[in-house]
Amino acid sequence: MTDFEWKPGYLKTHKLKASGVIAILALRYLYTSLFIYGFVHKIMRDWMWSDILTQHFKKRLHELLATNAAPGSIEATVALWQASYLEHFALPLVVPIAWIVTIGELIIGVALLLGVSTRLNAAFGLFMLLNFAAGGYYNLTIPPLVTISILLILLPTGHWLGLDRRLNRKYPESPWFK
Repeated sequence: MTDFEWKPGYLKTHKLKASGVIAILALRYLYTSLFIYGFVHKIMRDWMWSDILTQHFKKRLHELLATNAAPGSIEATVALWQASYLEHFALPLVVPIAWIVTIGELIIGVALLLGVSTRLNAAFGLFMLLNFAAGGYYNLTIPPLVTISILLILLPTGHWLGLDRRLNRKYPESPWFK
């Protein structure tokens, strides 16, 4: 699918392929908007310079520890694991996490917007999503976002629309622009 072209003749003769590419690109930009919004939200709320993330983590930790799930159930086991993640990893490292998440969202958002290192940045996005889920911030948006992440890792969307194609031609051995 890397041979895709935005030429009228190509689009007419490859309608199904063009429709699929456009749909995946729409998902890429939807995914991109999530990370740009997350960055702007965190900057406006002073995540990197205040204790707001500590407050979020402590609140979520107490919610997880107060879960009404039956002892020994999957829900209770997951809640205890998430609480342990927050208590032993996230809270002690709250300042670097605030910076990594905020700056990471900016990097992912800009890179996916420009179509540069799209696969790598989709993988970084997946890593962040899985960490959100591990910290107890799992909701019904996570599975579709994980699916989008995987699609963006597997498909050359930066070659379809973005800088990856040009950079790959200039630096063919670089894994960054595949």
